Amino acid sequence: MDVLIAAAVAVPVLVPFATAPEATPLGLVFNLGTVVPLVWRRRAPFAIALVVAGFAMAVSLYDRPGLMLQYGALVAIYTLADLGRHRWQRWGFIGALVVSTPFGALLVKKNDADEFMFTLLLPMTAFLLGTLARTARERSNALAERSAQLEREREAEAARAAAEERTRIARDMHDVLAHAVSIMVVQAEAGPVVVRSDPDQAERVFDAIADAGRDAMVQLRRTLGVLKEERDHGVRAPQPTVDALPGLIEHVDRTQVRVRLTVEGDSRGLPSDVDLAAYRIVQEALTNTVKHANARTAEVRLRWTPHELEITVTDDGQGHDENDPGWRRGGDGLIGIRERVTACGGTAEAGPLPGGGFRVLARLPYAATVAA
Repeated sequence: MDVLIAAAVAVPVLVPFATAPEATPLGLVFNLGTVVPLVWRRRAPFAIALVVAGFAMAVSLYDRPGLMLQYGALVAIYTLADLGRHRWQRWGFIGALVVSTPFGALLVKKNDADEFMFTLLLPMTAFLLGTLARTARERSNALAERSAQLEREREAEAARAAAEERTRIARDMHDVLAHAVSIMVVQAEAGPVVVRSDPDQAERVFDAIADAGRDAMVQLRRTLGVLKEERDHGVRAPQPTVDALPGLIEHVDRTQVRVRLTVEGDSRGLPSDVDLAAYRIVQEALTNTVKHANARTAEVRLRWTPHELEITVTDDGQGHDENDPGWRRGGDGLIGIRERVTACGGTAEAGPLPGGGFRVLARLPYAATVAA
């Protein structure tokens, strides 16, 4: 492209050599000096502008033949304004040109006011056009960079949301599986004891195992359904809420642990995430009771206050076992409870009771303000 531009400029530059009787070989060299350097104009805009300007001045002073328009100089000035690497190079060149043009005009014969203004304003116009092209390109590049940045931010946000969703799904699966498997294991261990002495109780044990397995399958399908690319959301059952706690307690009550549900205050509508969190907190607390506490009774207390739902799960088991590293660290279940409560903007406490047993206390505000 640069070679073609230089060739196009060479055409009007060389035309006078076919008609001007005063043309000389030295004049040809000077004129070619305003054309040939344009081949490298984009590699070194400032250097090429200086070289072309020097030869253009020589053409005007030597005047054998001269040029009405310095085509090569106009292209060099435009290129410098458009592609010049440093601001001082661009503005220093055009400033020097404006200052030196009146002195150069005094050296040229037959230079009237119209020709002087034409000689002064034409390179300034080329410089202005180059500056506008540069500004348009910089703006286009800035918009492209901004678009790329927004795309990166969108992808990062999508990845973060996907990671949070995977974490939520993993937490739900942990709660479902831990609860179901714990009840099934406890019932299966009790089965051989009562299968001969109390067949009716053995039958209830196996029914409890089957119910726990079916319930776990239903909840797993519901949880894993969000991983499928299905558009028909109607095929998925809703996630469990506080209203489903009586059924959960009924399942646990079929084990050796007798569970009682107490409700204080008037229930209120909860946001979906808080509603699900309340169910999972009770589920995980009862799972820990069945697995670790060796308890005989447990109590789930829901206290609806004006500003928050207070959930308390207590049992009369062995409480804190210093030899159990899972309890000493809080365990994955207790960590999950804390994460759920924190995500809903509430607080959670868990620990052994002074007189024996263990307590999990969670407070879930109705309108949660979650910290960043």
